Amino acid sequence: MKKILLIEDNKDMRENTAEILQLANFQTITAKNGKEGVELAQKEKPDLIICDIMMPILDGYGVLHMLSKNEETAGIPFIFLTAKAERTDFRKGMEMGADDYVTKPFDDIELLNAIESRLKKSEILKKEFTKNLEGINAFISDAGGLDDLKKLTLDDEIRSYKKKEIIYQDGHYPRGLYFISKGKVKTYKKNEDGKEFITELYNEGDFFGYMALLEETKYNDSAMALEDAEICLIPKTDFFKLVYKNAEVSRKFLKLIADNLKEKEEKLIRLAYNSVRKRVAEALTTLYNKYKKEAEKNFTISISREDLANIAGTATETTIRTLSDFKEEGLIDMKGSAITVTNYAKLVGMRN
Repeated sequence: MKKILLIEDNKDMRENTAEILQLANFQTITAKNGKEGVELAQKEKPDLIICDIMMPILDGYGVLHMLSKNEETAGIPFIFLTAKAERTDFRKGMEMGADDYVTKPFDDIELLNAIESRLKKSEILKKEFTKNLEGINAFISDAGGLDDLKKLTLDDEIRSYKKKEIIYQDGHYPRGLYFISKGKVKTYKKNEDGKEFITELYNEGDFFGYMALLEETKYNDSAMALEDAEICLIPKTDFFKLVYKNAEVSRKFLKLIADNLKEKEEKLIRLAYNSVRKRVAEALTTLYNKYKKEAEKNFTISISREDLANIAGTATETTIRTLSDFKEEGLIDMKGSAITVTNYAKLVGMRN
């Protein structure tokens, strides 16, 4: 049974609407003002929220704003109840992230149709899709059905890149959002002396190049294939259509492409305060966590000492010496450019 939270300050309207919902077999929770509604939403985690706009203490806009800031409640479908005199103001709520609105007075069928529509679309976007080209196309196909958004034709924009081939460069304007169908990619920055620092590593199933798109600015780093790769480009116009035309789609899609933001912030702090040994150890464990396959007993990766140094944020010569120390300590094994992690636990627990 789906749970619905109804926030309405008018007692008669609240009781009548609650009765409609209960007769339609919805578990119904009611709140008489916005403050109480926010508290109930955070406690009960309803499947959908119906909220009046004009209320004392905290109005509907305030309720939506507070819930949208909480990760646990931000994705709950939200329907505004608005009087005819307020109809011209409903756009404000939609721009804030509301999913729909119903104008008072309304009949039972109108309200229930709006609820069923939003619950159905919410279920579509809760599906888990595999992080490969077919999975992303499946997600976009379902999401594209919302508000008749056109399916993005990723297949027309698949391109093969050779190892060390540039995908995009610092200072260029983005053409779209990149998705890795096969291979590995690094993004990096260079200082005035040409010293490179790797800002992020990406694997099959990852999106990259999205921050410049969202900020509508030039790239502030460059992207290069670490090995032969197949990259899909989601065109810029289609990306914005998908993200900005539908609140549900934007929440789901932005979560998919922003999973690594917190990791980046933590990485900068570690680079600032950790010792060289700790940074090289973390570079190895980062590669391990990013690229190790479940079937592998010991993780091995072929990577240049320069690239590893650029991940660790230290000199290549220092990285080579540290790797030699790690080999003597039994933490890794090396053969040519290949590095095998033999004691992951000790690398993770490396003291600063």
